Amino acid sequence: MTDLFTLDAETRTDLGKGASRRLRHANKVPAILYGAGQEPVSLTFAHNKVFRAQEEEAFYSHVLTINVDGKPVKALIKDMQRHPFKPMIMHLDFLRVDAKKEIHTNVPLHFLNEDAVTKTGAAINHHVNEVNIACLPANLPEFIELDLAALVSGDTLHLSDVKLPKGVTSTELAKGEEHDQAVVSVITPKVVKDEDDDTAADATDTEEASAE
Repeated sequence: MTDLFTLDAETRTDLGKGASRRLRHANKVPAILYGAGQEPVSLTFAHNKVFRAQEEEAFYSHVLTINVDGKPVKALIKDMQRHPFKPMIMHLDFLRVDAKKEIHTNVPLHFLNEDAVTKTGAAINHHVNEVNIACLPANLPEFIELDLAALVSGDTLHLSDVKLPKGVTSTELAKGEEHDQAVVSVITPKVVKDEDDDTAADATDTEEASAE
């Protein structure tokens, strides 16, 4: 999987919509690399390699290595524009990463032992599926696990209940307790009484009353 997070790129000087269109016809993806106090650089990537990489969840929460004309650069994917109906990536934005500077990014949540909750007849509501965190690049987790095994109907887990790895903080909780939003809650679904059953019962009662 490591190879998926190393991408080869070439710098480009031919810019504009027409140039981007020609790149896409050549099975390439236009992109931009910016941040870390350096000038933005326009790039191109082989579409197939990027497309395979983005199918992995970890691609979006992983420090990538981009070989720009052979020179490695550490970066995070910040934005991906897709074609509205074709399996095609239209444009990519990458943010340079400084190993000594904190980064802010979203990391997916993995919910464990959901079956322990649902087998009791309860239902799980997922309010968020990822959390925004701050950490040094070396501490960036690919995902964060949240164990639901002990939950029962009526329980709610908030951001403050999510155990973060060492060196990782929640950007929302850093804003104050009022940002301690619900992450997941457990409810018992209401049983909706079938109107047809009520109608049948009423009809039976009427027939019995008539017979008397």
